[in-house]
Amino acid sequence: MLLEGSCHCQAVTFSVKSHHPYPFNRCYCSVCRKTAGGGGYAINLGADNKTLSVSGEEHISIYRALINGERSTGERHFCKRCASALWVYDPDWPELVHPFASAIDTPLPSPPELTHMMLGSKAAWVEVNAQAHDKCFVAYPAESLAEWHQRLGLER
Repeated sequence: MLLEGSCHCQAVTFSVKSHHPYPFNRCYCSVCRKTAGGGGYAINLGADNKTLSVSGEEHISIYRALINGERSTGERHFCKRCASALWVYDPDWPELVHPFASAIDTPLPSPPELTHMMLGSKAAWVEVNAQAHDKCFVAYPAESLAEWHQRLGLER
């Protein structure tokens, strides 16, 4: 599925192909919550990095979070004009890029279930709206984004 996205001020637009376009995971870690989460969490999608096409690169900045005293290899791309979170790229997995669902303008498919992860890091004010069929994890689940899509037959 071709995903098209942008920042709020439209200085940055991008497109990328994704076999895993369902916005199924809500990450409640402090990094996602503070850099991208309006509801106390962020939602990442999975996409093929070699298909990423960007307009307005001069307006992009990168943040590498400090996690447990060490700088993360994950590069959180955001618009330096309006601060919109755009995508995460990690050189440890160079074939992947993870756009934030909040930056995607293409209508996304509705997931049949959600994964709520990093609940051990959620802010006290955040209410987790997990449904009966959703899965909840204190930390990271063993099932990857790709495995979730495969299990449910949702690859595109």
